[in-house]
Amino acid sequence: MVRLFKHYISYAVILLCAVDFLLLGLASEVAWRLRIGQIGMEPGSLVDRVVSHGAFAVTMLLAMTAIGVYGSEALRSMRFAAARLLVAVSLGVIALAFLDFIVASDQFWRSTLAYSMVTAIVLLMANRLVFKAVFGAAAFRRRILVLGSGERALRIQKLSERPESGFAVAGFVHMGEATALVANATPRGQIENLTNFVEERGVSEVVLALQERRNALPLKDLLRIKTAGVHVNDFSSLVERETGRIDLDTVNPSWLIFSDGFSSGRAVSSAVKRVFDILASLLVLVVTGPVVVLFAVLVKLDSKGPAFYRQSRVGLFGVPFNVVKLRSMRTDAESAGAQWATQDDPRITRIGRFIRKVRIDELPQVWTVLKGEMSFVGPRPERPEFVADLEEHLPFYAERHMVKPGITGWAQINYPYGASVEDSRNKLEYDLYYAKNYTPFLDLLILLQTLRVILWSEGAR
Repeated sequence: MVRLFKHYISYAVILLCAVDFLLLGLASEVAWRLRIGQIGMEPGSLVDRVVSHGAFAVTMLLAMTAIGVYGSEALRSMRFAAARLLVAVSLGVIALAFLDFIVASDQFWRSTLAYSMVTAIVLLMANRLVFKAVFGAAAFRRRILVLGSGERALRIQKLSERPESGFAVAGFVHMGEATALVANATPRGQIENLTNFVEERGVSEVVLALQERRNALPLKDLLRIKTAGVHVNDFSSLVERETGRIDLDTVNPSWLIFSDGFSSGRAVSSAVKRVFDILASLLVLVVTGPVVVLFAVLVKLDSKGPAFYRQSRVGLFGVPFNVVKLRSMRTDAESAGAQWATQDDPRITRIGRFIRKVRIDELPQVWTVLKGEMSFVGPRPERPEFVADLEEHLPFYAERHMVKPGITGWAQINYPYGASVEDSRNKLEYDLYYAKNYTPFLDLLILLQTLRVILWSEGAR
């Protein structure tokens, strides 16, 4: 994997995306020439169409990212890829047609967009078939050597067996731990020169996965391997890179302090984020205002009580604030005190079930974003009653409040709705990853993939 703007992206996805970009430009050119040939016009110079072809390709790539075309499922399943490609390209074409209508441009004719859509889907599917046939599943994976054979090594082995894994294990070295849980681990005593052992197996990364590191670090070996040009990593960093979360079972305060992340140079990024929040919230409030009013009326008609409700949540630096939502539960939902939401929660009203599923109940929160108490992207704001308990049971829980809470976030698009302490623990691992690696680029990825979650109703409860 390569780290782009602090976010890890596999080499396979980067190459696939680059080829897709070229093929989308080709699809746009083919569509233009096909239509021009039908009406008997001269095609003109290709240079004159570079901007429009580029705009078409970029729009399609954004739509594909939003729909999840570059997700692990789409990369390993052609049926899954075909379904997502069809939706993504269709949405991209609709967006371009709408934009062309709004700005009164003649760059994207309806006929050429229709031809581009069909041509793009054919070329993109062909690209995936060729990609899979030529390179295979493991072509872009790192080859790693694991120093250790205990529980951590076993977890690395299981991570490598996932279809979407970004690495392949070249071998395990038993470093004298009490019990070797990984079969066929090579005892360190049988290796005369560990550096040569690494080179012979074409290893590009060595991962330290010892259970007990005190007085057990093979410092001389690691130094020689490092100076030989091989990347040396630790277990927690590998898990962070491969899963997009911070592993609470193995991470410690010193790792959080000394690892890359939580950069102090966020002033510019924070300013850009705030400007985006203000402009986007104003636009959303104007566009979705009628929708909110309509469903506010439906909520009132469906059940007794107010259309909106306010609830205290914990925000930036632990400061409480009130969040506003469309009411989706009965007014007596918490007559017995604060409760976690559950699957098929009986407290949810008929209209409430629908607005939760499509996230309409979240729209009034945009006002909170405009006021600056929330952002569009960030950890989900939790209730004070739950925060006090979670901080006692979960390590580093308070650190998630070091960034502004959001309507959507890294945890929300990667993990189902949390309704227990264990769910909160899993979501905290994603929240810490976001807090540690925040960049505007990561925010953009989250916003795009939020559309996928809404369209496929993933994680709604």
